Amino acid sequence: MKKPELMSPIRDWTSLEACKYYADAVYFGCSDLSLRARSNNIKLNELGLFVSKCHGYGLKAYLTVNSIVYENDLNRAERLIKRAKEAKIDAIIAWDMAVISLAKKHKVNFFVSTQSSVCNSKSALVYKKLGAKRIVLAREMTLKQIKEFKKKVNIEVEAFCHGAMCVAISGRCILSAYLYGNSANCGSCSQPCRKPWILSDSEGNQIINEGKYFMNSKDICMIEYVPDLIKAGIDSFKIEGRARDPRYIKTVTKCYREAIDSFYGKTFTKAKVKKWKKELASVYNRGFCTGFYFGTPSKEGISYNEADNISKVKRTELGRVFHYYSNLKVVSIKLQTRGIKLGDKIIIEGKNTYIELTIKELQIKNKRVERGLKGQEVAFKVPKRARRNDKVFVLSTTRA
Repeated sequence: MKKPELMSPIRDWTSLEACKYYADAVYFGCSDLSLRARSNNIKLNELGLFVSKCHGYGLKAYLTVNSIVYENDLNRAERLIKRAKEAKIDAIIAWDMAVISLAKKHKVNFFVSTQSSVCNSKSALVYKKLGAKRIVLAREMTLKQIKEFKKKVNIEVEAFCHGAMCVAISGRCILSAYLYGNSANCGSCSQPCRKPWILSDSEGNQIINEGKYFMNSKDICMIEYVPDLIKAGIDSFKIEGRARDPRYIKTVTKCYREAIDSFYGKTFTKAKVKKWKKELASVYNRGFCTGFYFGTPSKEGISYNEADNISKVKRTELGRVFHYYSNLKVVSIKLQTRGIKLGDKIIIEGKNTYIELTIKELQIKNKRVERGLKGQEVAFKVPKRARRNDKVFVLSTTRA
């Protein structure tokens, strides 16, 4: 069996640094025509340099152009496609026929986005005749249906293996636009499905007067079923999370990289699955489920009592890198929000920086100390280069 591609979500340059050793490909948006308009997307004038850096790391680069395209967006769409071609993008991910026609016009490879809800062979063949290189399958397909699909259509398929799952069909939702005037289909979802709701009868009598998260779907987590995904013939495992922080992107990508490699190395075990699940639970998640892979989700797929992140591991910004001493591989930072101590886990993030480390030695004014207090300037060693003004975070575990 052909080894599947592992594709990571990218929100900025730091995310790329975080996952570059584990992914096979990355997908990201520009500020124009992306369904993650609020994320720190790659700037259009940076596109060429960013794609070049991806290729330098041995990664394929895919650009999402998957929002609704109105008449007044057509010129912007064509400009973006032209820039993508100049940047030597590996493919764009699209579903609007105008965008697909522009990709064909400018000879840019395109994948059909999950927004198209492709879940049968006839639809896939239409897109294949148009020139699609890959279909991102509807999230509503089961593993059994995917196996049958692969037998009937000779085209690459991509499927989500981990991350947030929209309560709407393939993410096509008008609830945010209706309630808040912010269109999910134009990248500005306000996520009313993640808010608490009160249940009333037709006469307005409250059946449940305490807000419950009736539409707050749990995240997909298929780490223990990686062998099944591979055997189903999925060509690309896609991780959701273009709005997530770099640690999330690194951790999830690393776990799925190890799972895929373990399957091919015949070392995939329940003990490893347990370890991976623990790691995945340490980063942003809303609880885990298997989505539609084994049938329509029941109430177990909804997190009724709390929304957003339930991970017990939190990160707090400490301050910024004040100086990096290259000859010593040491950074100094001023503790602006709280103190730190030996044994603390630290993350340093910047445009071209991503470092995770545990503090093993701490100095103040060239003297070793066990802790530094808020307001003090401390120094410690780092494994690679950091840069002035890089953000510094500390990880802490909250009690259950």
